Order: sequence, then structure tokens, then C-alpha cells
Amino acid sequence: MRTYAGHSTAKASNELYRRNLTKGQTGLSIAFDLPTQTGYDADDELARGEVGKVGVPIAHRGDMAMLLYGIPLDQMNTSMTINATAAWLLALYIVAAEEQGVDQSQLQGTTQNDIIKEFLARGTYAFPPAPSMRLIADMIAYTVQQVPKWNPINICSYHLQEAGATPVQEIAYAMSNAIAVLDAARERVPQETLGQVFGRISFFVNAGVRFIEEHAKLRAMSILWEEIGRERYGVSDTRHLRFRYGVQVNSLGLTEAQPENNVQRIVLEALAVTLGRNARARAIQLPAWNEALGLPRPWDQQWSLRIQQVLACETDVLEYPDIFEGSKVMDALVEELLQGAREEMAVVAEHGGAVQAVPYMKAALVESHRERIRRIESGEQTVVGQNRYVESEPSPLTADAEGGILVVDPAVEAEQIEAVRRWRSERDQAAVDAALAELARVAAAEDHGENLMIPTIAAARAGATTGEWARTLREVFGSYRAPTGVGEASGVLADGELAELREQVAKLSEQLGRRPKILVGKPGLDGHSNGAEQIAVRARDTGMDVVYEGIRLTPAQIAASALQEGVHVIGLSILSGSHRELIPAVIDALHEAGVNVPVVVGGIIPEHDIAALKQAGVAAVYTPKDFDITRIMRDIVGLVSAGGPNGDGASNGRA
Repeated sequence: MRTYAGHSTAKASNELYRRNLTKGQTGLSIAFDLPTQTGYDADDELARGEVGKVGVPIAHRGDMAMLLYGIPLDQMNTSMTINATAAWLLALYIVAAEEQGVDQSQLQGTTQNDIIKEFLARGTYAFPPAPSMRLIADMIAYTVQQVPKWNPINICSYHLQEAGATPVQEIAYAMSNAIAVLDAARERVPQETLGQVFGRISFFVNAGVRFIEEHAKLRAMSILWEEIGRERYGVSDTRHLRFRYGVQVNSLGLTEAQPENNVQRIVLEALAVTLGRNARARAIQLPAWNEALGLPRPWDQQWSLRIQQVLACETDVLEYPDIFEGSKVMDALVEELLQGAREEMAVVAEHGGAVQAVPYMKAALVESHRERIRRIESGEQTVVGQNRYVESEPSPLTADAEGGILVVDPAVEAEQIEAVRRWRSERDQAAVDAALAELARVAAAEDHGENLMIPTIAAARAGATTGEWARTLREVFGSYRAPTGVGEASGVLADGELAELREQVAKLSEQLGRRPKILVGKPGLDGHSNGAEQIAVRARDTGMDVVYEGIRLTPAQIAASALQEGVHVIGLSILSGSHRELIPAVIDALHEAGVNVPVVVGGIIPEHDIAALKQAGVAAVYTPKDFDITRIMRDIVGLVSAGGPNGDGASNGRA
């Protein structure tokens, strides 16, 4: 039983963890902030506004020691949601355990470490695909020998569903991903240990509100995983063939409108992974009711923990054999999902496997997500409180001054910047330089004969920082920008409101002398690009020209692109809580560049922040309750129309 937690500082997060453990939580699930996830220190330009927002900042072994203070690591099972920098965070965890007198062989837990999913759905990658897979394979090889109780990778289909994956796509892409990882690991470990490697791979899946279908999905994944183990890798030990998975239930379906409805959604989704014993989750973490609004508070997390405890201790779901065994309905549904997944896996294989098929899978996810949104917009798919039964009493849950969420003190970022600079000034710099030089040497070796975990742990002991470790590897491996999937997504038949809007855009094009152009930008480190992608696709479908360069842009880069492209309007997307810092910074950069066009903003933005954003110069703000993308596009076209007919991208209205 876990809650996914971490924010502000290592000290504050440690206090939160220790409180949660006293309430009956049985494992840790650490959320890291975006700079830590993507390999930047708090004082890096790209970390601006992101420090401590969606998780805890960990810059060095001192931070990790503080995060785990008073928590016995020889007894704790720790899950770390970390991918691109997984090797580094595991190294810091190993060093923190050493300082507690705990040998690494005693450590139990999981690092997510699933980079292909980052290229497809979450965006917290740091290095190109090939060296990223090398890091993963080295980490698997190291842990199998040195940290045998550790799950070195958690194949994560969770974010695939958040990006729009159907159950078939979630199964197929997760299994294809696992095959790519195992094929890479097979080259780094002795053949006789391959069964052990297979047995240490776990999965992290999503469970949506259609809980019968979701349960069938998990039964299908269990069957397929054993099939892959036996037939592709020759694994015969039944212990190694088990499909071991943890779950966070669906966040995509949580609504800002009538957020109290999220509680029953979470309960129903938890049933999907507990009702059938033969496909039951090993670990569950439940989101809080208010995650569509912002960061949950400790009380909100306690509520989610209590849901698990009531389910486990008061109901009888754990007392019986598998209640779906022999069900004709369940068997047929499982077989249908298996057939679809095998067919989709074959398509991925035809593309050369999961790494080479990233552009194909990304485009397919964008298309599936667009279809989901279309069903909600049309009313074909009901979302209670959002597109049906929308009448509501005021909620006492959101009536406080903060809107029912946790607000991170803006002073945290300045404190963390000062702390990491102080750490650098007080350490043995010569030891750090030597450790990073050795890391670079091993990374650059053409034969890949040495395991990267060895110099990574040495750098952690020496006192190197997260940003320094990642920068050293970026200098060797290079940088990477993942495909967006926007260009490959197919067009939507223009009927109804969209057809009317296309006519309006056509008339506007005549007035401007060219098609109206929108720049869709994601400032900062937030990798949740699903909303930005759907805005870009819908803008294209209306007849607008679209500039969308993906994630992780600085305000200066956005301003330069807007100037160069001569855009008429800019749409910014932020879901990490950094809007208060980054949106004004983008507007300032636009003014400095001489770009004066309307700016609209979308994301998880609390109601009490909207006025400040508009005062800073934002023309319109959209939050998750604004699910009708065509209506949003109509507003945007109206802003461009009101800006004047010159269309030169320089004087089309006020930013």
C-alpha cells in the first residue's frame, strides 16, 4: 500500500513519508521533481519554476540521505518513479544505504527506468534512445548481481493509457517495450542468468473506470508475459514467469469539474486490480481526489490510503479464489484483447522493434487520444459532471483559500538553488572532477565493455550533482528530441461545428493574405504533452498553420520561434504548476523580441491563479474542465480576427 508523494524539499518530503508510514502505508513511492527527472540542478535555466513542484528535488547524496532519514532501508520497499536518471538515483540510494550501514544486497524496491515510454508519453527523457537503452541494460546487469532483490525496471504502460492508448495498444506497446529491454539486457548478462533477469522485470499499469475491461486487460497481460518468457527467452521457472505488476489507477479520467466524483472513480478502478486473485496487483497506489486541480495535501493522500485499507480489511474481496475463473464473458474478452495485442505487436516488430517504432507508436497514441476526446465532445462517451449531469452544488472540499490543494512556497526554489551551490562549494572538487572524468571515459568507450553503474556510484559517493552526472553523459551521448506524432495523425472529417470553424478560418485567411498561424509551446520541463498535441492537431484540422516543436523550451526559444515563424497567436501548455513563473517569463521574452500577439494558456491552473496570469497579459486561460477543443479553437480564431488584418505576426493584438 503506497501513496505517490514528494514535494518542496528532501526534509519536508521525509517528514511526509514518516507520517504516511505511521498511518499504515507499507512502502514508499517517491515522486521526484522535473529537474531531477530530466537531469538538471535547481540553478539551471531549464529548472526555472519547476523546482519542488511535482516531486522532491534530489541533487546529491546529501539530499538523498535527508530524504530517507530515519527510514530503515534494510526493511523498506521503495518505488522510485524515475527514468532517464534512474541509474543516478539508484546510485544515490545505494550510497544513502551505505551511510546507514545497509549493504546494497539487502535493498528492496523498484526503479521505473522505462525510457521508451518517456519518448512516447511522458517526456522526461535525457539522452537518445540507443545510449538510454545501454544505461538500462547496464543497470539490469548490475542489480542482478549486486542488488538481487531490486526490480531494475518497471515497464510502465500507465502513461500510455494517459496518452490515449486503448487496452490493446497498452498491452502491445508495453510488451514490445519489454522485449526491446530484454533483448538489450541479453547482450549484457550471462545466458544462465536470463531467467533471473526476466523474473526481476515488473510492470506498472493503469486501471481505468471500465473496470471489467481493465481486469481482462491484466489477465491478458499475464498470459502474454508467460508466453513471451517461455517462447522467446526459454524461461521455464514458474516463479520467474509470473506477471508482477503494480498499479496507479487512472488519472486521465479524473475531472476538475465536480472533483468529488473522482473518489468513486478511484474506488471502482481499484476493484479492477483486486477482484480476481489470478491477476491481482502486488502493489497499489491511488491518486488523490484533487489531482486534476493541483498537488494533493497530506490529508488527501491519507484519504486515498484509507480507500485501500477499507478495501483490504473491511470487504471480502481477498477471501475467495479467483471469482472470474471459468467466466465465459471474461474468457472471451481476454481472448479478444490477446488477439488484438498480438496483431499490434506484429506491426511494432515490422517497424524494427519498440525503439525503432517510437514514431509509429507515438502517432498511434495521438490518434487514439483524439478519438477519445471526440467521443467526449460529442457526448458519445459520458463523463459525469463534465459533459453530462453538470448541475452542481458548491463543493466544500475546494472552498478554502488554496482551492483544496497543496501550494508549494515559491521560496523553495531560491532555497534549493542556494543549497546546491553551497554543496558544490564545500565538497572535494578534485574528487568530483576525477569521478566525472571516469564516467565520461566509460561512457565513450566504443566496446561498451564496462558497466556504467560503477562510475555512476563512484560519482555519487564523491558528491557530484544530478545536473553534473547528466551533463557529463549528454556531452558523450548527445541530446535528443522525441517525435510529437502531430504530423502523422490523420485528419478528422470536418462536419458540424468544425466545418463551420474551417469556413471562418478560410475567410480569415483571405483577410490576412495567408493562413493564420499558431505556435503551440511547452515552456519548462513539463513533459505531459497530450493536451498540447491535441490543440496542435485540432488547429491544423481547422485550416491553421501550426508550429509545434515539442517539449522543454525556454521562454527565449519560444519568443525566437514566434518571431521567426511570424505567428498570429501563441498557445502555452503547462501542467506542472510552474505557470506562475514561466508564463510571465514567456510574455516578457516576447515583448523583448518585439512579438505582440495574443497568448492563451492551458493546463492544471488553480482558479485563484487565473487573474494574475491575465494581469500579466494572457488573453485566455483553459483548464481541464474546458474539454471542448473546437470551442477553444473558436475562441483562438476570434482572438486572431480581433487583432487586425495585417497578419504580419508583429501587431496582431496585445500579448
